Amino acid sequence: MLRIEHLEKQYKTGDHALKDVNLVIPKGQVMALIGPSGAGKSTLIRCVNRLVEPTSGRIFLGDLELAHLGSTELRRARTRMGMIFQEYALVERLSVMENVLSGRLGYVGFWRSFFRKFPQSDIDEAFNLLERVGLDHMADKRADELSGGQRQRVGICRALIQNPDLLLVDEPTASLDPKTSRQIMRLICELCDERQLAAIINIHDVLLAQMFARRVVGLQLGTIVYDGPPKDLTPDVLTDIYGEEDWEATIETVKDEETTGTPTDTDSQVTQLKPVS
Repeated sequence: MLRIEHLEKQYKTGDHALKDVNLVIPKGQVMALIGPSGAGKSTLIRCVNRLVEPTSGRIFLGDLELAHLGSTELRRARTRMGMIFQEYALVERLSVMENVLSGRLGYVGFWRSFFRKFPQSDIDEAFNLLERVGLDHMADKRADELSGGQRQRVGICRALIQNPDLLLVDEPTASLDPKTSRQIMRLICELCDERQLAAIINIHDVLLAQMFARRVVGLQLGTIVYDGPPKDLTPDVLTDIYGEEDWEATIETVKDEETTGTPTDTDSQVTQLKPVS
């Protein structure tokens, strides 16, 4: 479980990126974090794993408080937090298998990691994960030979091989086409359900958040303005999050015919938002 208490981030300019953020994310819950650019979504994720240092507040992963850990303890704690990046963050000259196994670097000694000598159990788990995401036949391919969707699946495997308690996912579909975006979101939600992982997914696509997340949190200027189920994202709520827009005129009811077998209700209706031209 992740618990965030009174989290603040203020930059030297005086600007507040986060203001008194309080969240509890239980084991197994996928939470979508939405809001306009500059709302603080990426900052929140990076404060959790301390890629950005919070100004104040407390962050707990289980019983471990993260905000004040020293460098050695923080490295150890980060092995419990898998990170999935928008731009994949793969080493392109390395193979798919080597990129996945890089998620185990925090668990092996210096020389084993330097020579990329991993235990057989890690190699077996890497193959299992690649099979789970449909890439076991590509284990020896270089990362730069993959499509965007395939690269993101490798990134998912790299995060999961850490055996984390929490997934931090930063814009996983921003560079993907609509069909691949749905496949990636579905895969992340299925894996979190299978492994009972808590997850925060920073995402701009409100439709995808509604289709796949069980909980949506809306940020506006660093402040939480909505925290609830996807079905309650009404035009008034979306105005609070994103600002004035003719949401009623741009809402279209659709059904996602591809969500069979995901944690979402495949027969439920979702709301698609289209920008007004």
